[in-house]
Amino acid sequence: MAIIPFDDRDGVIWFNGKIIPWRDAKVHVLTHGLHYGSSVFEGERAYNGKIFKTVEHTQRFRKSANIMDFDLPFTDDEINKAKDEVVAASGGGDQYVRPVAFRGSEMMAVSAQNNRIHVAIATWAWPSMFDPETKMKGIKLDIADYRRPDPQCAPVHAKAAGLYMICTISKHKAEKKGYADAMMLDWQGRVAECTGANIFFVRDGAIHTPIADCFLNGITRQTVIALAKKEGLELIERRIMPEELSTFNECFIVGSAAEVTPVSEIGPYTFKPGNMSRTMMDAYSNLVRA
Repeated sequence: MAIIPFDDRDGVIWFNGKIIPWRDAKVHVLTHGLHYGSSVFEGERAYNGKIFKTVEHTQRFRKSANIMDFDLPFTDDEINKAKDEVVAASGGGDQYVRPVAFRGSEMMAVSAQNNRIHVAIATWAWPSMFDPETKMKGIKLDIADYRRPDPQCAPVHAKAAGLYMICTISKHKAEKKGYADAMMLDWQGRVAECTGANIFFVRDGAIHTPIADCFLNGITRQTVIALAKKEGLELIERRIMPEELSTFNECFIVGSAAEVTPVSEIGPYTFKPGNMSRTMMDAYSNLVRA
């Protein structure tokens, strides 16, 4: 199947307060965000034309910008309205929603305090990555060489573009080896997350997940934790060491893109997607489509 490049598509994009033709949403090659990583973004999903947890995503969008030492030049209400307008203009239904903010090209140096902050919102049709039965077979994960950084060395609680550099490298390496993704450890060698999703494990009827203190506390992660507690399941947030992986019988990853996806392998460790994974998949699907 031919790949349609993202710079040459039909449709519209909200760019700095206006909806413009998709192909007209361009920036200069000397944009600060391209050279120095001064860019933040969100990954959201719309189901049946309605964006799931749009308010929470916009709040995190602004928080990420503030951590990167700039502010969004639009209010949260303006951004939420703009997202809805783009989803509607793009035909509604199930879509992926990508707000992004970045420093412009007024200054080209490490310091860029006078650069304009640009904001854009694009959406495109993107159904669930797998059907439920395919999901229940579980995906295979590699174990990444790169680790999530020490919070004293990077702005780990911002959804910032630069933090995904090691994720792209790790995912490419995993895919070349036949894996779907890679699980990353943190700077102290503890289980952290995948390249774009949080991770959960099941043992003795309880769900375990790493404490999100040096990586993004995903909105889907928070949603799944709340759902598990609502289902009356035991949910434990704690430090998890890689040598523990052999003691878990189920594993699943969560994120706006992945939703809830069971895992069958992590490197040499195997898991059997079962009732707990199915329960969380169904609970999440029911919630986002309510």
